Amino acid sequence: MRSTPGNNAHLAPEPDTRDAQRFPRLTDEMAERVAPYGEAEQVPAGTVLFERGQRGADFFFVLDGGIEIVDIDNDGHPRTVTTHTRHQFTGELDHFNQRMILVSGLTLVDSRLIRITRDNFRKLISGEPDIGEIIMRAFILRRVSIIQLGIGGVVLIGPGHGADTLRLQRFLVRNGYPHRLIDTDLDPKATGLLDTFDVEPHLFPVVVSPDHQMLMNPSTAELADRLGLTESLQPGYVHDVAVVGAGPAGLAAAVYAASEGLETIVIEGMAPGGQAGTSSKIENYLGFPTGISGQALAGRAQIQAQKFGARLAISRNVANLHCASQPYQLELDDGQRVTARAVVIATGARYRKLDVPNYERYEGQGIHYAATPMEGKLCAGEEVIVVGGGNSAGQAAVFLSRIAAHVHMLVRGIGLAATMSDYLIRRILQSPRITLHTETEIVGLEGGDRLQQVTWSGRRDGSSETRAVANVFVMVGAEPNTDWLHGCLALDAKGFVITGIDGEGVPTSVPFATSKPGIFAVGDVRSGSVKRVASGVGEGSVVIQAVHKFLNPEPD
Repeated sequence: MRSTPGNNAHLAPEPDTRDAQRFPRLTDEMAERVAPYGEAEQVPAGTVLFERGQRGADFFFVLDGGIEIVDIDNDGHPRTVTTHTRHQFTGELDHFNQRMILVSGLTLVDSRLIRITRDNFRKLISGEPDIGEIIMRAFILRRVSIIQLGIGGVVLIGPGHGADTLRLQRFLVRNGYPHRLIDTDLDPKATGLLDTFDVEPHLFPVVVSPDHQMLMNPSTAELADRLGLTESLQPGYVHDVAVVGAGPAGLAAAVYAASEGLETIVIEGMAPGGQAGTSSKIENYLGFPTGISGQALAGRAQIQAQKFGARLAISRNVANLHCASQPYQLELDDGQRVTARAVVIATGARYRKLDVPNYERYEGQGIHYAATPMEGKLCAGEEVIVVGGGNSAGQAAVFLSRIAAHVHMLVRGIGLAATMSDYLIRRILQSPRITLHTETEIVGLEGGDRLQQVTWSGRRDGSSETRAVANVFVMVGAEPNTDWLHGCLALDAKGFVITGIDGEGVPTSVPFATSKPGIFAVGDVRSGSVKRVASGVGEGSVVIQAVHKFLNPEPD
């Protein structure tokens, strides 16, 4: 059985030196400070305090007694995950949002508890920073365990190399939702599952919840809705600022906006992190000397934004910006609308597609735009191709060289010096498992249901080579995600948002202002921006000063 890394089917006990941080016990003095934020209750044994699927569950602190945390296993039977006793507390990262919780909780014995509502929980986190730090660390570690052990998760059944299986798995992985993949091409148990669930192969992939409810090849939005990953939107509610896009720039804007008291909502079509979230490791980001994966960086930033009160609406893209009047309205692809007094556009850019016959046929079934451990498992021990000469392509090549038999790196130019950081160039040139092919491009893609063969050609001498390659990682160029603007803003010739101007095209003192007042653009989507994570974070944080000035203009 091929499973998502660490997503085990059972709660196998493993040595863990971090239990004291995952399930901390507060001191008597800390308990005294927690108490005023909630209400003390005497609760009889067997009382259900919260249930899987509930939104907005209260936070419970145990004074005396105990709370059992319960999960449902793959056979539909309850199992104990852990038990919180004196001066311990319930919850994990879903306490910072309105998503459906993954587990249930009930009192083991007659217990004395402090019940803290969601609003007061936020006050506790900000008002008692030392306690807040302990809780935050515990919540993060609990979510890691939930993912590793598949607690409260779903089973994804389908062919491991299938485009839709990969689409759903990528969504679950990038949103940190626990799951287990059963690869029907490799797992001998798959046949038995077909009989158990009475599912025909043509309906794959299938998502099965712990209560054996099934979704047959759902859309990303349908899956997010069923799992409770989406937040309900209030029609007509006017936010101070709407951030479109949850890449580094968008998340930075959300953190600074929410931390400064602005009612903030972030709208993201896939998952936090944007293009940077697909990077296996970012090594030149300030403060992380050993590097950090794009997904980990995005996950931390998401938690940080939610900690300050920002709301994150995922799995919905903005289809249209209604900019003729203020406040502005963002129309989502499902017809819902989000209203905001100010808008920060941080939709970034996407990699360009190659102009090669059969290209679309193999997208998702051999052609990838991300190189994470999930994609890496697809090409273990095989030759792979990375197309592109930027840092993302370099990081992908180095990462894949530890998994694949060999990495062929194809670039159209004469070298890498003009487009890639020196530390990556040196690693690529020194690696015996990476071959750099300059002035080279792919000219042929062949195979059956999956990509099986790739032909590339030298642009200078016309020579060609065909190899048995089933996975190609395309990371070339950048096309802005601005189709949804529909003429609202001034764009440059390549479609990037022009900033630093007013409605008349006159330069302004605000570098991130667009041609519409109250609409700003930051990060890769902005014309002339530096395509780096650090610059995107900087722009996202700095733009909030301009948002404040727009929302609260100084009197003349």
